[in-house]
Amino acid sequence: MSSPSKRRDMDVMKLMMSDYAVEPINDGISEFNVEFHGPKESLYEGGVWKVRVELPDAYPYKSPSIGFLNKIFHPNVDEMSGSVCLDVINQSWSPMFDLLNVFEVFLPQLLLYPNPSDPLNGDAASLMMKDQKQYEQKVKEYCERYAKENITTTLSEESDEEISDEDVSDGRSASSEDDVAGNADP
Repeated sequence: MSSPSKRRDMDVMKLMMSDYAVEPINDGISEFNVEFHGPKESLYEGGVWKVRVELPDAYPYKSPSIGFLNKIFHPNVDEMSGSVCLDVINQSWSPMFDLLNVFEVFLPQLLLYPNPSDPLNGDAASLMMKDQKQYEQKVKEYCERYAKENITTTLSEESDEEISDEDVSDGRSASSEDDVAGNADP
């Protein structure tokens, strides 16, 4: 490869031609959302997340920025921002890796093998170490509430049947803001 921009273009095209739904942001190639399905035989199986990817100008020599847009309960994912604590992305990134590695290897491995000793979500890490059964139940609750397929495909639109009594009773209008990481719960 003669330049980082050619490599970036090639990696994004490989990702778009794979089984992943890729949604460019602002008609650019350096910022986009990817539909990511929880790995089979994991607590996250059946969940579908929108993952935001931002490629720095120096990609592939600098790692992409990766974050979950809808909430996920995991020790190594910040619940509010969706940012991911993963050494291979944050510290040991190599130009040998590409975007397909992120979605086919790194994120599935993160979900299959959480590391509660290096948490971004202290509550998830603590619960995982203290009560595995309750941790698993909370992961599944989050998948059901925030990572249904129809939630990610219409993350910005919430249908009337998804409005809960809780949303109506507290005086707030129901919106997808509750389903998107990065917005504080009231």
